[in-house]
Amino acid sequence: MTKSAERDVARIRARQAREDTNVFARLASIYAASRKQAQRLLKGGGGISIVEWRTIWDLHEAGPMTISDLASTQRADHSLLSRALPRMQEKGLVDMRRAADDGRQTIVTLTDEGRRAYDLAAPVMGRRRAALRDVFTEDEIVTFVGFLDRFEEFAHRPASDIAAKEPTE
Repeated sequence: MTKSAERDVARIRARQAREDTNVFARLASIYAASRKQAQRLLKGGGGISIVEWRTIWDLHEAGPMTISDLASTQRADHSLLSRALPRMQEKGLVDMRRAADDGRQTIVTLTDEGRRAYDLAAPVMGRRRAALRDVFTEDEIVTFVGFLDRFEEFAHRPASDIAAKEPTE
């Protein structure tokens, strides 16, 4: 075996340590872990998906909304919701109707079945939010959200602006 084909444990550990500070990689990993945790919780809390939970929670809290309202509230892709909502309607969780004042808009409302799904999932997901408050104080959550806001603003910058910048590493 040649030298280049052998593992260099020290180099691997150094690379892993460097990746610990790679915000891009960490966010993707945390997002995946958060989704997996939520999916497991929702499996026991009514068997609905994360998109279904977010949607029925929003409709429960805010009342009827357009698909654009839901996408904006959830910071989700409009097309994701457009694909999920017909399945939710088939399951009886939501109702969708054209807006009376603007036929291009679809108004989504929570059905009685959707309210029952909310009633099953809400306590489980509430315990999840309470458990997070056991790990972070309210002030820390506010600070963390501030960092997320700044990161989100950065992520929306045009790629051309970033590509034109000279690397500092």
